[in-house]
Amino acid sequence: MWLALAVTLLALIGCADRARGPEVPGGAVVEDVIDGDTIDVVIDGQDERVRLLGIDTPEVHVDDGEVPECYGAEASAHVSELLPRGTEVRLERDVVGRDDYGRLLAYVYVLDSGVLVNEAIVRDGYARVMRIEPNGAMHTRLVAAAMAADAAGLGLWSACAG
Repeated sequence: MWLALAVTLLALIGCADRARGPEVPGGAVVEDVIDGDTIDVVIDGQDERVRLLGIDTPEVHVDDGEVPECYGAEASAHVSELLPRGTEVRLERDVVGRDDYGRLLAYVYVLDSGVLVNEAIVRDGYARVMRIEPNGAMHTRLVAAAMAADAAGLGLWSACAG
């Protein structure tokens, strides 16, 4: 009961998460899913790699001799279901627009449904929340989703020890 109350309160507090950065001008179309938290899109004819903000999925692309992390393949497959090639998306940035690898940092919304993909991935149990300052506009909302997934034992929360 207390956990459900905490999740509800965090979701309500998440309304304060509305102070967000600017949207990327023009529409974007999903070209490819790289892994559970990275996608390729085309924006106004330009190819861009996008790192989904606020989440961290298990790694599937590892160095030789290493084993992919628990639930990495499942996370990638889930994102491929959420964002099949050709899906129109809206990208919403936070404070910092690109990471050290040159990838766009964004919250990704499916244009047709309005689904916040970053949140859906966490809510469905395929990612943990990761906050790298100063980006954090959706942090409270993502934490609420993670708490609900953990409480329900969804995805990596039950499949991966630790």
